[in-house]
Amino acid sequence: MPAGPAADPPHPLAAPLLAGERRALAKAITLAESTRPDHEREAQTLLSQVLPHAGRSVRVGLTGVPGVGKSTFIEALGVRLADAGHRVAVLAVDPSSVRTGGSIMGDKTRMPALTVHEGAFIRPSPSGGTLGGVARRTREAITLCEAAGFDVLLVETVGVGQSETQVAAMTDLFVLLTLPNAGDELQGIKRGIMELADLCVVNKADTNPAAANRAQRELSAALRLLTPHDAPWRPRALQASALTGAGLDEVWAAVEEYRSDPGRVERRRREQTGAWFEELLREAAWRKFRAGVDAERLRALRAEVLAARLTPVQGVRELMGDRKG
Repeated sequence: MPAGPAADPPHPLAAPLLAGERRALAKAITLAESTRPDHEREAQTLLSQVLPHAGRSVRVGLTGVPGVGKSTFIEALGVRLADAGHRVAVLAVDPSSVRTGGSIMGDKTRMPALTVHEGAFIRPSPSGGTLGGVARRTREAITLCEAAGFDVLLVETVGVGQSETQVAAMTDLFVLLTLPNAGDELQGIKRGIMELADLCVVNKADTNPAAANRAQRELSAALRLLTPHDAPWRPRALQASALTGAGLDEVWAAVEEYRSDPGRVERRRREQTGAWFEELLREAAWRKFRAGVDAERLRALRAEVLAARLTPVQGVRELMGDRKG
C-alpha cells in the first residue's frame, strides 16, 4: 500500500502555546490574522496541531451601544474571575483605522487592571470592516486562546449599529449591555439584536437606581415577547455596576446556569463549528472566483454599472456568463 501523506512537523509555536506562554499566543494570533498566503498556510498547520486541546472554555460575547461601559464592565468581570482562579482571555475587536487598518481604540489602555493581571490576556484586534464588529480571524483566535489554557473567553464587539450575528454564532452566551435609560435606548436597539441576546444587563445601575429598575422591567417584558414559549432558555434582564461590582456575581451565575445544560452547550458548539465552516467556504469560493476573473473585464463591467448602462444584477450576470434577463 502506498504511504499516506507525511504529517507536518510540529509547529515551533505549538509547544510554548500549549504550555500557556502569552508571547507564543500573541505571535500565534498575529500569524492567524495575517492575510499573506504563506502565513495563512502556516497558521492552519498550527491550528490543526492545537485544535484537540481547544473547546473547553466558556465563550461569552458582549455588545452594547457606545458609552454603555463595555470595557469597564469586561475589566471588572474579568478581574473578578481571574482573582477566583480562572484564566481569562479578552478578544476586544476595535474599529479599524481607515488609513492604516489598525485598531484605533486601544482596549488595553481602557483595561489597565486586567492588562497586568497574571491570569488574563487581552488582545485588541482591528475589525477590518468586517460585519458584526468581529475581526476576520476571531474564531481562530478563540481556538488559540483555548489551546493556551484560557478557560473564560470574553469577546467584545465594536457595538450596536452593525449586525451582531457573527459574534452570537461563535460564543456560547450573548450578552447585551444597556444603560438605565433603557426606555429611550430600546427605541434605538434593533429587534434582531434583542432576539440574539441570551442575557441583558443594565450597566451603571448605581447611577440611577429607579431608572435601572424601570429599565430591567422593560427589558424583561421585551425579552418575554421575543422569546418563543418553548425556548430551552429564557433570556433575562439583570442589573450591575462595573464601578461598584454590584451584580457581577449574579451575571456570572446566570452564565454558569446557562452552561449547566451540557446538551445546550453541545448544540451551540455544533452550530458554531458549522457557521465557521460556512464562513470559510464562502471565503474560499470568493477567492477562487476572483482568481479566475479577468481583471480588465471586471473593471469594464464595473464602469458600465457605474455609468448606469447596466444594472448591478446585469453586470454580475455578464461576469458569470449568464446573459439571460
